[in-house]
Amino acid sequence: MTTAADPGPVGQAYAALVEAGELQRDPDQARAVAALDRFAADLGRTRGGFLSRLFGRETPAPCGVYMWGEVGRGKSMLMDLAFEAIEVTPKRRAHFHAFMIDVHQRLKVERDAGAEEPLLKVAHAIAEEARFLAFDEMMVTNAADAMIMSRLFTALVEAGVGVVTTSNRPPIDLYKDGLNRELFMPFIRLIEAQMQVVALNGAIDYRLDRMKGLDLWHVPNGQQATAALSEAFFRLTDYEVEREAVPSMELDVGQGRTLHVPKALKGVAVFSFKRLCGEARGAPDYLAIARSFHTVILVGIPVMGPDMRNEAARFVSLIDALYEHRVKLLAAADAEPENLYEKGDGSFEFERTVSRLEEMQALDYLEEGHGLADEKSRPAD
Repeated sequence: MTTAADPGPVGQAYAALVEAGELQRDPDQARAVAALDRFAADLGRTRGGFLSRLFGRETPAPCGVYMWGEVGRGKSMLMDLAFEAIEVTPKRRAHFHAFMIDVHQRLKVERDAGAEEPLLKVAHAIAEEARFLAFDEMMVTNAADAMIMSRLFTALVEAGVGVVTTSNRPPIDLYKDGLNRELFMPFIRLIEAQMQVVALNGAIDYRLDRMKGLDLWHVPNGQQATAALSEAFFRLTDYEVEREAVPSMELDVGQGRTLHVPKALKGVAVFSFKRLCGEARGAPDYLAIARSFHTVILVGIPVMGPDMRNEAARFVSLIDALYEHRVKLLAAADAEPENLYEKGDGSFEFERTVSRLEEMQALDYLEEGHGLADEKSRPAD
């Protein structure tokens, strides 16, 4: 058995990074590393079937590790470390949303072919392709995913597939307030029963370290601003250009509607002003964005005149939602905040938005965690 004195592959890799000065030792991370080493050992064991475990004839080893906590605490870094260090094949690493898109595509193929139990066939195929699945950013935002996840992951666990995943939420908060959430509860119980659940909420915010030195507001729109924001996106997400296309997603905004997110990775989303404020959108759209992403990159913000009062009003609502949820904002605009909307209906009220945009660039704001302001006892405006 792996002990503190005899670390496994993840512990050895983590210790090397600490010794090299690339990481600071963190108690929460150390607990996660220990869980990942136990998982590595478990992957080498033969797992019994569900019935044998149900009747107590075998003590099940955890089927994986679920790491959750505030953004910037090293969850993705530890998952990547485990994926590289654990020598088991075949294995697969994917952004969770991209994985679920693949699952839905496979299900369609099986259903079109008239397969019986198409979900179990898909699970079997995935199990043949990977003994170790690593998912970044488990976040359930739509009923379609919620409906199939319990059966899918139960089948994967039964097939002996090990899973490591990260999330900003504890298991009990996944798909919170979602439609027909009771159908999703078996999946939460599966996580809590079969996975090692580890919270990472240490004092070090690695995301904040990456944001330091970044320009948050770029003027004007154009090639230079786009290049700077692309670099910021890659810096915040560890995304490597040569890997695969940046995942997009369909964000559930309620009442059966979805919002297309062109780029979404590790809690960072990229939008255009035209998509968010040039189309008929309202508070539910902006609240869904604010709750789902800790950082938003917004491009193409124009100078608005009286003829764009509707766009200006939507922009105000968007910034209010982001501000109240302490979302970090990086943007490209044709002017500084105070010059964006000087004339037109609501221009006086727009001054509060200018004030918020300026505050959102301050270090004090950047140091605050993602979530509702009043839940963190912050002072009112």
